[in-house]
Formats: sequence, structure tokens, C-alpha cells
Amino acid sequence: MLRKLKNDQIIWKEIGNPKNVLQIVVGAAMAVFAMKGFMIPNQFMDGGITGISILLHEISHINISLFIVVFNLPFIYLGYKRIGKTFAIQTSLAILLLAMGLLFIHIEPVTTDKLLIAIFGGVLIGTGVGLVIRSGGVIDGAEVIAVFTKRRTGFSNSEIIMLFNTFIFAGAAFHFGLETAMYSLITYFAATRATDYVVDGIEQYTAINIISSEHDKIKDLIVNKLGKGITVYKGERGYLPGSFDIKSDVEIIVTIVTRLEIMQIEEAVTTIDPKAFIFIQSINEATGGILKSKGHAK
Repeated sequence: MLRKLKNDQIIWKEIGNPKNVLQIVVGAAMAVFAMKGFMIPNQFMDGGITGISILLHEISHINISLFIVVFNLPFIYLGYKRIGKTFAIQTSLAILLLAMGLLFIHIEPVTTDKLLIAIFGGVLIGTGVGLVIRSGGVIDGAEVIAVFTKRRTGFSNSEIIMLFNTFIFAGAAFHFGLETAMYSLITYFAATRATDYVVDGIEQYTAINIISSEHDKIKDLIVNKLGKGITVYKGERGYLPGSFDIKSDVEIIVTIVTRLEIMQIEEAVTTIDPKAFIFIQSINEATGGILKSKGHAK
């Protein structure tokens, strides 16, 4: 009982975090502005539950807020069971704010230019979605579909969401016409890029792997001069076509940096060893060690 009480206190502390609440409110407000100021008046769609709701609203003329709430309810439950209570509560708050904003706030269409609608509508709703994700929830149940079905299907999250959205845009092409569906695809991709940018930021963490005969100098450079942490793997190099049996021991230096630091490290390493082999990997999350906060990375 004591453990449950402590867990509940942690959950409510996280939910009541002013930064999270502000991100949810601002994210929902941006989504409302995108939908009412750009997308809905011009019959443009995004993917996911939002896209289905816009499509059914145009077909049935039932208030879109009803579709937003009803269609997201099953996914809030799935999120609660699979991800946790905090996620479910923050998602519920975001969806309710979105539905209430669409119901009670009146916004005149900002423009009738289709390209501007597609780009700015997508960027605005994508930014709103990204802010809600940063708070620990989602504003569209399609994200939960991907998490819930990933292990059962073997497809990645992106593949599952894209398959889900294929049917939505096919419906848009059938009901609104092919041109509107094509512009809606631009909206969707603009929203996706904006969401990725807000969630990951320009300082998304990246792993740099360095293989060099000057490994001691490079380790000194990265740790003592650039102030980064490293991990060193012991490996072998060689095994080239025509000289397969020739090999030598090698140290593989790995450091985690932000995208803004990649060029700096590459130039410094190649100055020491122009023949150094460098390969870079994007990573979804990195915590601990001596990583700097993204907000304070230099």
C-alpha cells in the first residue's frame, strides 16, 4: 500500500509539472489553430486519428470534437495498460483540450492558398504534436497503435503508421479528389518533420565511431580537449579483398555528441589522422554518463 501511494505521488508530481502542463496546453492550442485556421476549412487532412476525424466530419457533418474523443478513447486505454498511468492522463488532457478548442474556438481561415495551407498547417500541427510528446503524452491515438502492434507484426512504428495513413489518404482521394489528397500528403510530411524536430531537436544525440591507428591521440583529443566521454571497444581491422588473412588489433572509439558537434569532431580527428575511418549512427535516446543536457549543449 505504501509503495502504491509513493508511486501515485510520483505520477501526480509528473503530471502536475508546470513545464509538462504548459507544453500540453500550447501543443493543443497549436493543433487547434492548424486545424481550424488551415486544414478543416479547406478539407486538408493529416494522418492518424486526426485525419480520420476530419474525413468523417466532412462526410457526416457531425462535430469533429466527437470523433476526436470517441476514436481516441480505445487508444488511451491501450496506452494506460501498455505504457502507464502518467501517459494515459497526459494524453487524455491533450485530447480533451484539442476537442474543446475545436468545439468552442472560432478561427477564420488564414489563407486559401493550397501550398501555404499544406506547409503551414502541417508545421503547426506537427509542432503541437511534438510539444505534447515532449510532455509525456500524445494527441493522436495512431502513435499508440504503433507501440501496441509493433511486436505482433514485426514492422517498425513508422511502417505501421504509414500503413494506417495509407487508408486515410485513399479515403481522402476518393471523397475530396486526388489533388486534395496529394496536398494532404504534403501536410502530413510537414507535420512529421516538425514533430521530429520538436521531439529530437536540432541537438539530437548521435554516436560517432572512430577507427584509427592514432587512437591514443584521438582519445586525448575527445576527452581532454573537447570534454566528451568515450567508450573504447577492442576489435580487429583488415579482412580486405585480396588480403583476407592480414589483420591487426584495433581500438574502436565511440562518443555520443549532438548533431551540432559532429563537424567539429570530424575535422579535429581528420587533422590527426586523415585516413581515420569514421561512421555515424543516429540514436533515439541517451542518458547518464557525462552527457550534457540538450538545452545546455555547446
